[in-house]
Amino acid sequence: MFDNQAAGKKFSRRGRTAGVAASLGAALLAVGIAAHPAAASADTGSPSRPAAAPAATLAESGLGSGNLIQRDDFFQQGLSPVGATVNMTGKQALSACSGEETMRALTKGKARAYADVTWTFDTKDTLLTESVADSSTNAAAASYEKQLNGLVRSCQDEPDGHWYYGKGHTITVRAGEARWYPAFGGNGGVTGGVAVIRSGHRFGIVELSGQPSDDPGYMEGIAAAAVNRLAD
Repeated sequence: MFDNQAAGKKFSRRGRTAGVAASLGAALLAVGIAAHPAAASADTGSPSRPAAAPAATLAESGLGSGNLIQRDDFFQQGLSPVGATVNMTGKQALSACSGEETMRALTKGKARAYADVTWTFDTKDTLLTESVADSSTNAAAASYEKQLNGLVRSCQDEPDGHWYYGKGHTITVRAGEARWYPAFGGNGGVTGGVAVIRSGHRFGIVELSGQPSDDPGYMEGIAAAAVNRLAD
């Protein structure tokens, strides 16, 4: 589905096919057998009974798995979730554009709490990852939000035949704000999208690999749902 990495960008531009396949395999293993030792256990469900993210696991700041995107948030986007793997370590890779950089690395371990989720679906090659953190102040969260948007924008200008992120779109909802970007394969087809989200002193990034429809605007709905979940 995705093309080879551009020369000279081996670390900062993960090959999306390999990245999705590896993440999907790891997620299916975790969902099928057990959650990460540091994670809340996931309700794996079945295609006839889609999984829900586990009940909130609270950190000192109050950030927990309940602040991550949930099963019900996907239905209007035409997605049927199968399983979720949650952890609270901040060690999940941020996006296809970030290489192996994690939220814990981005914040140098200074955030008050972290939460990550990987969702798998009944549609082949569709995967959603989300990584969020709780900083000490709104100003700190805004700074990290800016850094995450910069990271995403660095993958907008790519050589012909390489996947890329499209133009950013800013939205404001009751709980905060987001900037979402469609993703396109080397042939120009829609291949998901990514969004940087913030609610007060909480912030994060959520990325969908796959194509629920030909309209990349479905990422707006996912971004809005993620911001509302992130709220205090």
